[in-house]
Amino acid sequence: MELVDICFNFTSSVFRVDEPQVIERARRAGVWNFIVTGSNVLDSRQALQLCKKYEGAYATAGIHPHLANEFTDQSLTELHSIATHEKVVAIGEAGLDYYRNYSAPAKQKKAFQAQLELASELGLPVFLHQRDAHPDFHDILARNRDRLGNVVVHCFTGTAEELDRYIDLDCHIGITGWICDERRGQHLLELVHRIPANRLMIETDAPYLLPRNLPAGPTFHKPKGRRNEPSYLPHILQAVAACRMTSRKQTAVETTSTAKEFFSID
Repeated sequence: MELVDICFNFTSSVFRVDEPQVIERARRAGVWNFIVTGSNVLDSRQALQLCKKYEGAYATAGIHPHLANEFTDQSLTELHSIATHEKVVAIGEAGLDYYRNYSAPAKQKKAFQAQLELASELGLPVFLHQRDAHPDFHDILARNRDRLGNVVVHCFTGTAEELDRYIDLDCHIGITGWICDERRGQHLLELVHRIPANRLMIETDAPYLLPRNLPAGPTFHKPKGRRNEPSYLPHILQAVAACRMTSRKQTAVETTSTAKEFFSID
């Protein structure tokens, strides 16, 4: 199988100790393409540099809502410069996160709006984050939807109503190992089949969200710590396929084709 991990936080310092081995394990697991996410200007630059080193890796350029306090006109100019590189395939990770409010909601909204405008200007997809902010997030996205190309709401963990509203806005949906969490992801088991095949993508969000039901065995090896990595993407694929009552192969083909078309990657 050939898989695409649409969210790999490869810039995290936890990957520097064994960076090549992480990529090699992913290849052996069938993960041939990665979208390396940027969370601020410096992180987006680092994401791009990492993607230049590894075939099949592509970057996003953006400012995460947690870091919206850093957003300035200068940072927007710098993101514009980074995003013109051929290895940058989306603007983001952008959006709203009211779960902890590391940045004030007003600053989050300003940064979100500016990044949607940047994506429109450059003709790039947008890679979006939303947590506990659906009403404001949806309102801003809806006002800008006509000017945007492809849109993905990554790491979807919301309600059926939220899912339906995103699909109505012609958004793609990213599913992570949250679906493997018996404590908080059970509702996704009943929702994932509602996502159209040409709107569904899968992701690890590594190093976060290690699937809780990852088994021991010859295919999957639980890490000693809690670090997630792209080599565990097939486990998420299996969970998604089971919920949709389709084969792993069909789900792999569909999600890979969708991701490649979304990000315009070979």
